[in-house]
Amino acid sequence: MIWSSCQIALREILRNRMRSLLTMLGIIIGVAAVITMVMLGDGATASVTADVSALGQNMLLLSPGFDRHGPGATTSEAAPLEEEDAHTIRRDVPGLAAVAPAGVRQMLVGFGGATSRPNVMGTTSDYLEVRDYEIALGRTIDSAEETSGRPVCLLGQTARHELFGSGNPLGESVRLGTLSCSVVGVLREKPTSNLQDPNDVVLLPLHTFQRRIAGNRDVSLIYMSIESGRSHVLVKHQIELLMRERRQLQPQDENDFHIRDMQELISTLSSVTGVLTTLLGSIAAVSLLVGGIGIMNIMLVSVTERTREIGIRLAIGARRREVLLQFLIEALAMALLGGVVGVVTGIGAGHLATSSLGMPSVVSARVVAMAFAFSGCVGVLFGFLPARKAARLNPIEALHHE
Repeated sequence: MIWSSCQIALREILRNRMRSLLTMLGIIIGVAAVITMVMLGDGATASVTADVSALGQNMLLLSPGFDRHGPGATTSEAAPLEEEDAHTIRRDVPGLAAVAPAGVRQMLVGFGGATSRPNVMGTTSDYLEVRDYEIALGRTIDSAEETSGRPVCLLGQTARHELFGSGNPLGESVRLGTLSCSVVGVLREKPTSNLQDPNDVVLLPLHTFQRRIAGNRDVSLIYMSIESGRSHVLVKHQIELLMRERRQLQPQDENDFHIRDMQELISTLSSVTGVLTTLLGSIAAVSLLVGGIGIMNIMLVSVTERTREIGIRLAIGARRREVLLQFLIEALAMALLGGVVGVVTGIGAGHLATSSLGMPSVVSARVVAMAFAFSGCVGVLFGFLPARKAARLNPIEALHHE
């Protein structure tokens, strides 16, 4: 019975190809819109996660300053960090793989007639571990150079190409303002992100930066890497308690420093983009309901057109549930065919949209299955009323219908 009903439904759809296509168009647009919107949202989530992860998933960043926002908030200078803060954190806080104090300044760097404006950073060798940098050419800065403050530096790949092109920079001296600095190594290229270019950097010993560039012993930032498996919340809390003690803050005093957790930032951004993705998908799903209304209207017209046929079937012994099933299958078939075309269209449109925006294409099998299943549910839901109307026709009145 079901197979014969499917054959009759397919015959009716093919007999009115244009009308069937226009009926399915609402479902096609609805499914395609849902999949495209969700792909855009998932692509944005993946892009943001990758950008923040490039900074370091297990990284904590300590910086001075008050955290005050909103109307009436006042600002005041917080005492800068000290190199001794980093040494104390490294000694007293368990669970840290590396701690690197740093001073940073964007400044003009030159070699011959070429110039660049990278981030010039004074730091220690631990910074390479925290940020997962590797040496591509030459060597790293050794402990003796860090202690003595010798003018040596490492170049990121972007700074290297802008200053030396494809040439070998090892042993050459670059100008950092009035400071002449010898290049001892080149960092391996890292993937870039929308937040920053990690390759546009020049690294030199912290003491060199403090004495020859900054003119003070202040530390702008302290980079910390948490050991795998350690609790970020616990390590962050221990650092906070230690810094409050070192900065002699009273219990009622607010923190005059920030501790930023990259893992926490990733979770927050992923949560925000996830909510936006759900909102966009829900808005797009409304068009599926519009498509369902279109199916119901066309099926009601079809029932009216085929009233005499229905009367004949009922008169020769067809049961009402068979008539109901036939029209339900017809509505379901149009909805599912529209769902298939919509899935293909949505995935194609999603790939095109994400690639044009420079985001990764993420196809969620769960969302595709839900959109397809929802299109089938729409077909059954909105096809039931016309099918019920057909099944309840009076055979005698149907046979007299013109």
